[in-house]
Amino acid sequence: MQFQVLGPLSITDGCDSVVLQPSKPTVLLATLLLRHNSVVSTEFLQSAIWGEDQPASAKAALQNCVLRLRRIFLKYGIANALIESVPGGYRISIGTAALDLMRFRQLLDSADAAGDPDTELRALKEALALWQGPFLSNVPSDVLRRDEIPHLVEERLRAVERARDIELSLGRCQQVITELWTVARAYPARERFREQLIEALYRSGRQAEALAEYRAVKGYLREELGVSPGSSLQRLEMTILRGGDIGPPVPDDRGALEGPAVAAAAAGLPPAEVPPAPPKARAALTAAPPPTARPIAPVPHFTGRTAETASLVTRLTTGASRPVTVVLSGAPGIGKTALAQHIALLTRDAFPGGRFLVPMSHPDGTPRSPGEIASALARREHHRADDAPDHGAGRLLVLDDVTDAEQVRPLLPTRPGSAVIITSGLGLAGLVAAHGGWAHRLDTLTEEESCRLLAAVLGTERAEAEPDALRLLAAGCGHFPLALTIMAARLLTRPRLRVADCAAWLRDDPVTRLSLAGDPRLSVPRVFATALDRLDPLLADAFLAIGRCDRRRFTARLGARLLGVAPQEAEETLERLVDAGLLEEEPAGEYQMHELLRAFARARPGGGGPTAVPAATAAASP
Repeated sequence: MQFQVLGPLSITDGCDSVVLQPSKPTVLLATLLLRHNSVVSTEFLQSAIWGEDQPASAKAALQNCVLRLRRIFLKYGIANALIESVPGGYRISIGTAALDLMRFRQLLDSADAAGDPDTELRALKEALALWQGPFLSNVPSDVLRRDEIPHLVEERLRAVERARDIELSLGRCQQVITELWTVARAYPARERFREQLIEALYRSGRQAEALAEYRAVKGYLREELGVSPGSSLQRLEMTILRGGDIGPPVPDDRGALEGPAVAAAAAGLPPAEVPPAPPKARAALTAAPPPTARPIAPVPHFTGRTAETASLVTRLTTGASRPVTVVLSGAPGIGKTALAQHIALLTRDAFPGGRFLVPMSHPDGTPRSPGEIASALARREHHRADDAPDHGAGRLLVLDDVTDAEQVRPLLPTRPGSAVIITSGLGLAGLVAAHGGWAHRLDTLTEEESCRLLAAVLGTERAEAEPDALRLLAAGCGHFPLALTIMAARLLTRPRLRVADCAAWLRDDPVTRLSLAGDPRLSVPRVFATALDRLDPLLADAFLAIGRCDRRRFTARLGARLLGVAPQEAEETLERLVDAGLLEEEPAGEYQMHELLRAFARARPGGGGPTAVPAATAAASP
């Protein structure tokens, strides 16, 4: 004999199931089952059954109600002893197999303890399958609906959220869209369901529908509740608008990797060697810092870099008998990470061991220690049996935002068929000279490439309506991919704003306006400031002094005058700024700072306006 409370209250015996009629004994049974194996006070039972309209002799009426319930039990062959009269109230003693609620919670515990996403998902789906129709719809009790039922509904909704999160992480985006449509419409104020639906649509290539869903939830929250979408939803919208990465992508035929398994694969560890995260850590997974490594995500709206792409793909896919190292350097915001991800996707067949992005800096811009990643590589060699498959071979790592050569030396590939792409503001010439490999320094996009990038985000119709304004906007962004993406996202969220108006607005403040309030990562000043803060203070001061100079091109001799040092020391300083991506070396020993970086230097607190070069200095300078 089994009791079901996860739906209409019913009693099941084998294949026979009886839904109890709404009555006071039904309310009594539901109250006892919801607090199974615990003493339920007579006061709470009376309140649950009669509410505020309790009879004059409520205690006697409750005893009569218990007697009626026991008669129902006899009718269905249930032992009277199931309901116990104890000091202070009543208790129903029941085992897990006899109550669906207990089985539901047992399965949730099993999901918490699962060591892999598939096992966790199976337990969650089995738990959710126990819910059958409207919860306790035949139990007429205002007290239970107010004090008990909301907590249980919340347990179910959290389980639904967890199951959908796992399915999204496993790349089953199209399969869950229908379910997410249903639950999002049933619970319109629950932002997480709307967020999951938007994510599933975006991952399935349905960007327009994802944005339409965001607008729908934004309108509902404002009109019905008078609030704005939460920060998580707003960040998701901005990520979609810029065509960015929202986490682990749809997996390839090897399946997706999450959390500890991602770090294991990136380090060459078999997944079985990674201990499962404890339940509390699993519950907090979405709020945890980014994992050590994650699968490579597609780069929407990737534009240009044709020559660099062809060259790098060739380097990575030829000579598989040896490991390959590639360094991508250049100014902050120049598109190094996007190019690395794009190349990694193009070369997927050459690296059957997987392709992983390893962030080498924390979200605040501070570098990760080499040991955070190198230790995982060392553990692989310690744990792997001699006859185990070589998990490190045929693997491509993208070490993103490297701050110095020492940070990556332990991670350089050594096995044939493996490779690493290093992105860094630094040229890392010494690393390449000592360990071999190739270095590619990225420049800004061409005007044509910049306009194509803007058009890819805005749409051809809007771009072609204002071709001249599009070119002005591209120039105002300095042809930096990051700046172009930011302005395109701004225009996309303001369909009534003309491109010409946006270009004019940007011209008044070409640095601080290259930011999106919804995502601090999409900020040119922040990216530039992070690069500057990593420099030696004296070198940072030299950058600001040069940026305030009114000469666009200068030699080491003019640099010596500006910095008040000897020409040889000035040349060394300028070379270090070139290596950091903050200056460009022109032919004939001349240097130049990009206009966007110059504007940043002048806007930097304490930077002041441009510094005029003394006439004598100018005359002495070529």
